[in-house]
Amino acid sequence: MATALPVADAKQVRRYARTLIRRHPRVLVAALGLHALAATAGLAAPRLLGDLVERISRGTSAVTVDRIAVAIAAFVVVQSVLMRFAHLASARLGERVLAELREEFVDRILAIPLATVERAGTGDLLTRTSRDVSALSRTVRFAVPETLIAIVTGGFVVGALLLVGPLLAVPCLLAVPVLWVGTRWYLRRAPAGYLAENAAYSDITDGISEAVEGSRTTEALRQQARRRARTDEAIRRSYAAERYTLFLRTVWFPVVEVGYVVPVVATLVIGGWFYLRGWVTLGQVTAATLYVQQLTDPLDRLLSWLDELQVGGASMARLLGVAQPAEPAAGAGDRSAGDRRPVPADQRLAARDVRYAYRSGRDVLHGVTLTPEPGERIAMVGPSGAGKSTLGRLLAGIHVPRTGSVTVGGVPLAELPLDELRRHVALVTQEHHVFIGTLRENVSMVRPTASESEVRAALAAVDALGWADELPSGLDTVVGSGGHPLDAAQAQQLALARLVLADPHTLVLDEATSLIDPRAARALERSLAGVLAGRTVIAIAHRLFSAHDADRVAVVEDGRITELGPHDELVAAGGSYAALWRSWHGDPAGPGNQPAGTPVDAGSDSQPAETAGAGAGR
Repeated sequence: MATALPVADAKQVRRYARTLIRRHPRVLVAALGLHALAATAGLAAPRLLGDLVERISRGTSAVTVDRIAVAIAAFVVVQSVLMRFAHLASARLGERVLAELREEFVDRILAIPLATVERAGTGDLLTRTSRDVSALSRTVRFAVPETLIAIVTGGFVVGALLLVGPLLAVPCLLAVPVLWVGTRWYLRRAPAGYLAENAAYSDITDGISEAVEGSRTTEALRQQARRRARTDEAIRRSYAAERYTLFLRTVWFPVVEVGYVVPVVATLVIGGWFYLRGWVTLGQVTAATLYVQQLTDPLDRLLSWLDELQVGGASMARLLGVAQPAEPAAGAGDRSAGDRRPVPADQRLAARDVRYAYRSGRDVLHGVTLTPEPGERIAMVGPSGAGKSTLGRLLAGIHVPRTGSVTVGGVPLAELPLDELRRHVALVTQEHHVFIGTLRENVSMVRPTASESEVRAALAAVDALGWADELPSGLDTVVGSGGHPLDAAQAQQLALARLVLADPHTLVLDEATSLIDPRAARALERSLAGVLAGRTVIAIAHRLFSAHDADRVAVVEDGRITELGPHDELVAAGGSYAALWRSWHGDPAGPGNQPAGTPVDAGSDSQPAETAGAGAGR
């Protein structure tokens, strides 16, 4: 069962938000200053109207009325101009903060150990990178600036109200208990509610993603009803979570609306009584009532966007949580490189007495030892589920052994930072990905400083330079989703070109061409030969012709290496490998008749593998 990625707590979210704001002090001060000036200009009209009422009640000439009307119009124009620039400054601040959030989130995503991603499932990660980022974008762009505006404006209105007459500010206090109790009730429940809502949406995404990716398997095993039931249950939980947050809003919003009306009515009634007692003037009551009415707008804006802030806070907690270490699955480990950068003594990769378990008490590898010589090619063969892919992932540094060690040059792979590790060892699988961007960017992403000649040399090494030059804009042609389409063979060549540019000395191959059409696979075998030249290679062989060409063959059975040696010696020994070879060679569609690339064992032992592109890039 998938284990969700961690979620940051409220203190971490607040601390990170303060850090973001402190990075842009000048822009923040400018935005707040403009809003303060706009709020000040907006305070003139109620005070002038109060003076107008006072003058009329005293019989002042109409000339004075005209002057006050002109002054009010002038202040309204000034306020409009200031508000325009204030909103512009707030938008700039929001976009800068949002850009930093996105960049830092991408860095966190790329730093997640693959074992953690696999345990969490793709649904949770996809939801965080799409729905949560979108929700946080709205919060940063709109909710945060609007909240700042509301606080500044509200503060100035309260100050103006006190200047008119402290006694007239007393009626406003009647709304405090209503707003305080209602808002406190809401805030104590909303964060957990929105986190549950987002988590439920992740379950839906995860279930749909699995159903699509495994549709053929689902149909073959007749599990359609079970998959539908799981999806229906996920939708039911999502509906319940969204209904709960809707319930919170349907309680809180009416309470808030009552809180807006109470102070206006109280100021008119109590202010009128104060006027009758002679404690205040009619102009003061008029100005105070207008200020209280004016206070409704920033208060409504603050409380309205407070709901959006809860959504954004929940999304930020999920995005920040990506960087936190998750609880490891029982028996399994993640990479945990420290601050130090150990230097391997040589290029020798070695696994000694390695044991590994996806579940506690159920080892899938049992004391495996494998020490390839630099430049040697070893083929790993064996039945499906024997542990071949798991051992390959440990040799590539993706998983950490439960016991034993996997080292390069005497340094444990887990102690090497990812960028350093991928300069030594990379995993190549049948999966591949073309990123949105130019062909040049897709190749050079593993080494952004690479020159054009180096990129072209990498493409030439995998026999891809010919078709790359024929693209509409050559290396500057945009590929990936929405760009120039690349077929499966070209996409795999692109992934292999990244490996050439990354230049690791050791490659772990989990049958990089097994999902490609047999004719294209043969061409890719030639491309792969350019990548393998001079490197140590551990090839998980699902096709025995790959094992035949290796320097040594390792037979993996039940999580152990039961045979290890050159192809001819193992055939002569008459063991498991010899039986496997005879069954393949003796088939009428054997190596002399069947198409190159016909699989003998198309299975793997448990977890999904890292893509060739990601392995090289990370």
